[in-house]
Formats: sequence, structure tokens, C-alpha cells
Amino acid sequence: MSRPLNLVVIISGNGSNLQSIIDAIECGQVNAQISAVISNNPDAFGLSRAKKHGLVQQVVDHHCFDGREAFDQSLLETVNRYRPDFIILAGFMRILGSAFIQAYKDKILNIHPSILPDYKGLNTHQRAIDNRAIEHGVSIHLVTEGLDDGPVLLRGRYPVAAQDTAEDLQRKGHALEHQMYPRLIQWLCDDELKIRPDEITFKQQLLCQPIEFNHV
Repeated sequence: MSRPLNLVVIISGNGSNLQSIIDAIECGQVNAQISAVISNNPDAFGLSRAKKHGLVQQVVDHHCFDGREAFDQSLLETVNRYRPDFIILAGFMRILGSAFIQAYKDKILNIHPSILPDYKGLNTHQRAIDNRAIEHGVSIHLVTEGLDDGPVLLRGRYPVAAQDTAEDLQRKGHALEHQMYPRLIQWLCDDELKIRPDEITFKQQLLCQPIEFNHV
């Protein structure tokens, strides 16, 4: 891709994945630009990260709207100003409605702290421990109208030790996330990963199964 990929990153909290993407862009690893960082939480620390790096920050506080539809419409209007190639959800703790998803169909990425389709939704680390899972992980997927149900593009795995707590799994997962998101965005920038309405290809091969991070 000759021009930098134009990204809008949407967050709700700390923004550690946002930071990993910023770092990858600034060191030249990823040929992209972040045109805006948007948060539904005015107190999100990720907004401070964006400010530190001179990025545009926008707040669309969901508490200021009467229902999800009104919030989604305002969020969509805000995103539209920046004409993103892709929307990167990085710790965004809201469920997007159908109208928003259809407006950016196949252009919204999310990172989820489990090996999808296992443990969709919240509290994935404790649920893995309660089920005595021997491995856990991270998935990056396209966002569709089903909760954590879109096509999985990239998965990373790590072992679960007998003594691990939910906090231990979160720490292991974050270490993977901070490598995986920039890597996947880099593939998009380089046209190695191509997402089309009728197919997804990786290195010119049809992507029939998620890419395994440990094997690339």
C-alpha cells in the first residue's frame, strides 16, 4: 500500500494496545497513521496517551445519550469525519449496533482475550481457570453483529499454569496482544492480509483457518 493506512482507534480505558500500535507506527514498523483516538469514557487514560503523541482525541460519552442507537449514531458521525480505512477497537467496552457495523462492514477489528470461539463475552480469564483450561489466549477478529462472532484473523496461545490467577492470565494475554495487533495491522498495510466482501486472503492464500501467531 503506497499511502499510510488510515486508522481510527476506539477505546474505553487504559489504552495499552493503542500504545503498542503508536509505538509500532513511530518506529516505522507499521505504515499507518492514527487520524483520531475516540473514547466513550472521558476519563480513559488512553486519551492521555493519544495527547502525549500529538494525536486527535475525541470523546463520545455514552452517558450523554438516551439509548444505544443515539450513541451509535453520534459515534458513527464522529468516525466518519476521519474517513478511516479500518476502525481498531482496543479495549472498547461497548457493543456496537447494526447500523454502525454495516456502515463499516469488514473494516472493524477487535481484540478479544480468549481463543475464540471459546469464552465469548466478559471474564474470560476466570472462566478459563474455572474450567481448568490448560491453554488460553488472544484472538483478533472482524466485528459482526454477533457478540465476538466475526471471522477470526489471528490467534495467539499461552499455557495456563496450575497456580495462575485471572490477573496472571491477563498479564500473559497483554504481552501477546501488544505484539499481535501491530503485526496484523502491518500485514494489512503491506497487502499481505486482504479482507474482501467475499473472501479473506493471507499471503495470496485463502484464509480458511485463523493465523496462529506462534507459527508466523
